[in-house]
Amino acid sequence: MFDLGSSLRDSRERKRLTFADLEQITKVRTKYLRALEEDDFGTLPGPTYVRGFLRVYAEALDLDGQLFVDEYNSRFATGEEETIIRPRAVPPPRRVRWLERNAVVIAFIAIVVVTAVVIGAWRFVPDRSGLPTVQSPAAAAAQRTAAATHHKNLLTLVVKAKGNTWLEVHDTAATGRMLFQGTLERGQSQRFSADRLFLNVGSPVKLSATVNGRAVRVPGAATPKMLVATAGGIAAVSPG
Repeated sequence: MFDLGSSLRDSRERKRLTFADLEQITKVRTKYLRALEEDDFGTLPGPTYVRGFLRVYAEALDLDGQLFVDEYNSRFATGEEETIIRPRAVPPPRRVRWLERNAVVIAFIAIVVVTAVVIGAWRFVPDRSGLPTVQSPAAAAAQRTAAATHHKNLLTLVVKAKGNTWLEVHDTAATGRMLFQGTLERGQSQRFSADRLFLNVGSPVKLSATVNGRAVRVPGAATPKMLVATAGGIAAVSPG
């Protein structure tokens, strides 16, 4: 166990660096760097940002960023820290909204058709116990429509590292099921499929990405950033 803040301060002073110098290097605001040295983690937007800023600050001082993150997690993580981040809803592009509205209508019609077919078969088809069940054309078409609607909402995201960077990927929400956590090294890539993905990226500028095979821009610079990926692309999530 070691003191996070004093270790950062001692290393900065040994290198004779000012907060202004390190703000230029890390792109993290001085007030957050000062808060890290004072162990004043409540000043930062949330635990995800604390971990990201700790990693960036430590590595800027030629220290082991993962060691600082692990020490923070062992002493301060409660298992519920992710609930502090409440990302604002990011409206999808107009075309995506139009597709989503039509997808809801098509899905509702499909459900009504399937329900009607099941009720009709139960009431009017004689008992044929032991005989193979033959699916009606209407039911088969309804199932194909429902499957196609779900497929339109899915996205396949491929991220590739242009340089070493920390990456966390959650399914559906910032507090959803974790799909990946670790350092993505230069040249490595990861592939994810879901309706929506939330990414906590240590250095977005070091990532390239494609959504459904289409190259998209990864917002952000060299500072930690929370991003959301949908079928329409990737957008930044402002801290709540």
